Amino acid sequence: MIERYTRPEMGRIWTDQSRFDIWLEIEVLACEAWARLGRIPKKAAAEIRRKAGYELKRVLDLEKITRHDVVAFTQALAEKVGPRYSGYIHLGLTSSDVLDTCLAVQLTRAADLILDDLRGLRRVLRRQARRYQNTAMIGRSHGVHAEPITLGLVFALWFDEMGRNLERMERAREAVRVGQISGAVGTYAHVDPRVERYVMQRLHLKTPNVTTQVLQRDRHAEYFTTCAVIASSLDKFATSVRHWQRTEVLEAEEFFHRGQKGSSAMPHKRNPIAAENISGLARLLRANALAALENVALWHERDISHSSVERVIAPDSTILLDYMLARFTSVVDRLIVYPGRMKANLGLTRGLIFSEAVLLKLVEKGLTREQAYALVQRNAMKAWEEGKQDFQSCLLKDVELLRHLKPQEVKDCFNLKKQLAQVDFIFRRVFSR
Repeated sequence: MIERYTRPEMGRIWTDQSRFDIWLEIEVLACEAWARLGRIPKKAAAEIRRKAGYELKRVLDLEKITRHDVVAFTQALAEKVGPRYSGYIHLGLTSSDVLDTCLAVQLTRAADLILDDLRGLRRVLRRQARRYQNTAMIGRSHGVHAEPITLGLVFALWFDEMGRNLERMERAREAVRVGQISGAVGTYAHVDPRVERYVMQRLHLKTPNVTTQVLQRDRHAEYFTTCAVIASSLDKFATSVRHWQRTEVLEAEEFFHRGQKGSSAMPHKRNPIAAENISGLARLLRANALAALENVALWHERDISHSSVERVIAPDSTILLDYMLARFTSVVDRLIVYPGRMKANLGLTRGLIFSEAVLLKLVEKGLTREQAYALVQRNAMKAWEEGKQDFQSCLLKDVELLRHLKPQEVKDCFNLKKQLAQVDFIFRRVFSR
């Protein structure tokens, strides 16, 4: 059975049942707030709390008639409460008071799950970073061999980046953890601000400084762009895994399950399908972020151009990000690493990856940087283009270079441990914070 990476609780946040349950609580809390202010009888609020409820099918059936979800819901709720007290339901409220406050609850709950995912991924990255702290591999720039790094450094980098993403999601959670009950255009013309404060306190939300009919969508744009940034980090990480798994590289690969098939035609194939899946889904998260940014500009005090968009991107982005984080955590946790292949790849350029060490040694001896660069580069190009000698041998045969460096000094430049001497320092800086 294929693993299920998305937790059921994330999906449940976005069900009709969950949405209407939140609506119900908002409406009941508003009645309680009015009763505390003496606007409606306390007995009425108590009866509304006791009788409040709805039948999901009834709400959906009413919506087919009303063409308005909140009106359908309040009608279904009124039927349960009865005619004596149902007139107090939705008193002074507008639909967006319910919709935006509900969305704030849903996005906050989703953020809590995503934050939990982020912490879980960081735990795995920390462990793998420690495990491979000194496992040397080639670092690449432009896809070309540059200088040595370690696999542990890669994981430390990812750990650090996901720490920033965790902070971003915490900020985004706070940005959307705001509800409102301010009436048709946000002026509290028919509702007391104390009603809003009471309801938000009970829902663990903040009250806004000022609104229109809706909460301003810059809050939501921040949330969904944060989701996109996290997805883009995962895309970056997954791209490395995909490169490592290339046949001619093969420094690491995704775990391959017993009985798993990589191709319907080629029985030998082992493909980085999880990493590719994550890279693909990141495109959706980025597209959803763009849609959220488009939602910021609404007409005057409100239009509903944002509504249809959010009904898609809110569940899709949070569910997908939950899935992506869980799946990539599994990729890192079960990654198959080939240190021997990493060592072999370090030698592919026959020592060229130590060219900077030679350059700096020549500068230390008094050559200008340009003079040193020319000496080193001509030997590097000879080793690369002719392919008959390694880089060190070319250097040791260069009479002009040997006027400045002793043979042992040349050999000392080809010291892998020296290249990686600061790894421990980097680890202390990353993990001590």
